[in-house]
Amino acid sequence: MENQCSLRNGPEPSEFRQKLKIVMMVGMLALGLLLVRLWYLQVIKGDELRQRSENNAVRFRTIQPLRGLIMDRNGMVLVDNRPSFDILYMPGRGQNHDRVLERIKTIYKTKSLESSIDPSLFKAIRPYLPVRLEKNVGMEKVALIETNALDLPGVYVDITPVRLYLDGEMIAPIIGYTGEISKEELEKSAGEYSSGDILGKAGLERVLDAHIRGRRGAELVEVNVFGKEIKNLGSIDPVPGANVVLTIDANLQKAAWEAFHGLAGSAVVLNPQNGAILAMVSAPSYDPNVFNSGIPFEEWQKLLSNPLNPLSNRSISGQYPPGSTYKLVVAAAALEEGIVTPETKIFCNGTFDLGNRTYRCWKREGHGSVDLHRALVVSCDVYFYTLGKMLGVDKIAHYARMFGFGELTGIDLHHERKGLVPTKEWKQSRLREPWHMGETISISIGQGFNLSTPLQLASAYSALANGGTLWRPRLVERIEWPDNKIFGQYPPVKNGELQLNKQTIAFLQKALHAAVNSPGGTGGAARIPHVEVCGKTGTSQVIALPPTEKLIRDRKISAFHKDHALFIGFAPLKNPEIVVAVIAEHAGSGGAVAAPIAKKILQAYFDGKSATKRPDFALRRLSDGEDPEEKQKSVPYR
Repeated sequence: MENQCSLRNGPEPSEFRQKLKIVMMVGMLALGLLLVRLWYLQVIKGDELRQRSENNAVRFRTIQPLRGLIMDRNGMVLVDNRPSFDILYMPGRGQNHDRVLERIKTIYKTKSLESSIDPSLFKAIRPYLPVRLEKNVGMEKVALIETNALDLPGVYVDITPVRLYLDGEMIAPIIGYTGEISKEELEKSAGEYSSGDILGKAGLERVLDAHIRGRRGAELVEVNVFGKEIKNLGSIDPVPGANVVLTIDANLQKAAWEAFHGLAGSAVVLNPQNGAILAMVSAPSYDPNVFNSGIPFEEWQKLLSNPLNPLSNRSISGQYPPGSTYKLVVAAAALEEGIVTPETKIFCNGTFDLGNRTYRCWKREGHGSVDLHRALVVSCDVYFYTLGKMLGVDKIAHYARMFGFGELTGIDLHHERKGLVPTKEWKQSRLREPWHMGETISISIGQGFNLSTPLQLASAYSALANGGTLWRPRLVERIEWPDNKIFGQYPPVKNGELQLNKQTIAFLQKALHAAVNSPGGTGGAARIPHVEVCGKTGTSQVIALPPTEKLIRDRKISAFHKDHALFIGFAPLKNPEIVVAVIAEHAGSGGAVAAPIAKKILQAYFDGKSATKRPDFALRRLSDGEDPEEKQKSVPYR
């Protein structure tokens, strides 16, 4: 009875079926929603999700090309490439950016290494674009990152080529340096460059960037969940840049650099027969290698604030009063205008009076009665004061421009300066003042408003040495592909001719020879046995001083106000092969300081000619502590 009652009190079959139907409808609705979602993901969003999936598993990486080598005229490598190790981070792989950063710092501390990671790098990141945490790190950091890969998801080491300037400071003003493209440069490039590209920032690296930078490549790399490479899925090889062969002689460049021995100044060495620059020194200089990893702001400010301005190339942008080296221009003008002959004598008692002012000769007691030849040999100021007064400033300016002063030489470098050749019109338009005869007196010995660059002085004397042709100075001999096929050549180019009589040129050449080789000549310190050196010294005032103070100025004024020392010369007298222009800043007398520097450069040139064998590049590097066999090993760049 009880069982019958319990069965009668249970749910009716119709009620059970109703509940089952509801459950089944809910289940079918859920299944329908699931199918709709799957259809949406597979059909509507399929392509997008498939792409995102591939991005999660495949890394696209740009491969920087090898920049072309830069070599001297004899094939000695001046600028090479070396591998640089960068620490990169793929944000989409890391779970917590701050945690990854702290973990890296903790790992570094185990080896007492400092972290240079800037936390601000994580402020505006994209999940699938790599962030460069550190550039150009050492092998110790590379080893730590690689051995702790499992604890650093998304962090990996990338290898890129960077410049190796083998002679650093010695060639920096010529070669310049490279760096990563800036935001401003990227905006102006019109798609020619991409973010992260390396380009030339100064010197020949900048001028020839289009030829030597090469063409970047790319690769697709499959990575695991930790961002580590599994396999290469394909790549486009980068195309290396073209190599550059310079007119520079590396051995002569080194000799010129060492000849300054701590002095500030410039030296330019030219081949007077074609305008090829054999050496160009600007001191002090800087190490271009420091720019490879991004120069610290403090270091950059230190370079910019240095009063000696090491970033400037003095040879083309330094503007100096030419001093007595300018007397060649005045002498040429006087001869061509018929104001004097080589035999015309003028008496020098040590002073020259103009109105109520007295101008002094550098030799206090005077030179006595001298003709033009002797006046050049002993650099008599009074003789040239007289010529200047007779010629006038505009006549002097006409001949100065004929020698190339006051104009750009056209050298293949940026930031060349024109210097200054003053005239009456220039002063009136610039200073709103009339010209005074006393200013012409100063101009006649290369002082006053006169300004010239070391390259202009070398170019002017080069024209005098070769008989009258002004060649455009050039640093590049040719550009060639890595397989030695010629891409482009840079032949000699004429800038002009000296419209002077042959007799005038020959007279000036002989006077310059006597200035070095005759008794009493101011350039005697540049004399070399068995070589007919010709040249002219100069001492240019930086500030004007009253005559009574000139005798004690070396002890009374600051180092930055002392005279510049100059020597410009060539050798040999017949068929000259080399022209040397030296300016030593605030160093004193040209005969005492600049001429000995020029002598060392000339000696190195003629010793090099007589040498039977040039030093091998590998042996040269071996002396720096490198293994020549290791140097020859190829390093894969990615």
